[in-house]
Amino acid sequence: MTSTTPSTDPAPKKDHGRAGRDLKAAVTSAVVLLSAIAASLAFWKTAFMVIVAIAVAVAVWELRKGLLAKDIDLPEQPLIIGGVTMVVVAYFWGSAALVTATAVSALAIMLWLLRRGIDGYVQNATAAVFALIYVPFLGSFVALMLAEGGHTGGGFDDVGVKGILTFIGVTIASDTGGYIAGVLFGKHPMAPVISPKKSWEGFAGSAIATVAAGTALVVYLLEGDWWVGVCLGLIAVVMATLGDLCESVIKRDLGIKDMSQVIPGHGGLMDRLDSLLATIAPIWLLLHYGVFTR
Repeated sequence: MTSTTPSTDPAPKKDHGRAGRDLKAAVTSAVVLLSAIAASLAFWKTAFMVIVAIAVAVAVWELRKGLLAKDIDLPEQPLIIGGVTMVVVAYFWGSAALVTATAVSALAIMLWLLRRGIDGYVQNATAAVFALIYVPFLGSFVALMLAEGGHTGGGFDDVGVKGILTFIGVTIASDTGGYIAGVLFGKHPMAPVISPKKSWEGFAGSAIATVAAGTALVVYLLEGDWWVGVCLGLIAVVMATLGDLCESVIKRDLGIKDMSQVIPGHGGLMDRLDSLLATIAPIWLLLHYGVFTR
């Protein structure tokens, strides 16, 4: 008699090819996220700061979850409170207020950790300050960019909104150009130990796409000089690549593939923020002095 007991063997994992991701789910998630961002910027740009604050909180949660693999326990509550505070003060009061809020948050976190006692204090405090700089401090430059056009209103004619669109545009160009070139032509690994799927051909594709997008966005959207656009593209592709590699090193050290699975097709939020966090500070600095205050 043939057994009717259902098999308990695990289902084989889907092979997503050389790209290493579920393209359909990734595109769907990207469209949903970009639609939410576009809607907030178009109607009331301060609402975009709510999205940034939520992203900071989720990213801190993911980092804490990942670092627990190495018995590093981040103080989640003060990190989230301090991080959201940093985003808010950067948006309304500028870079000087951001520096002050960062320093106060770091001290508050170290004081908070005193409640746990001596064991592991240096390890946890060091990791917490690292997380504070890596996520909310770098993320707060998004607030500085958006504030270039004032703190109220919205719409795609707003200077700050144009800056955010430029920042997102060049980062997408870097990711898309690298993805296409890597899948079609990738043969020479850039850093095989850190990120086996990242190739020099993909980097070249990222560079071409990012410089083209940066030049077009600066000239036609921001009405700036072409050379600023070229510099923007070069800065973006280098920093985005370094940000991606740094995130890969962190995950390999922790022994995890993705920070979480909160975004279908992309993994964790930090898996998507790595390039954005690495590029936003130099992009804001270049546009602030090269376009907005010239």
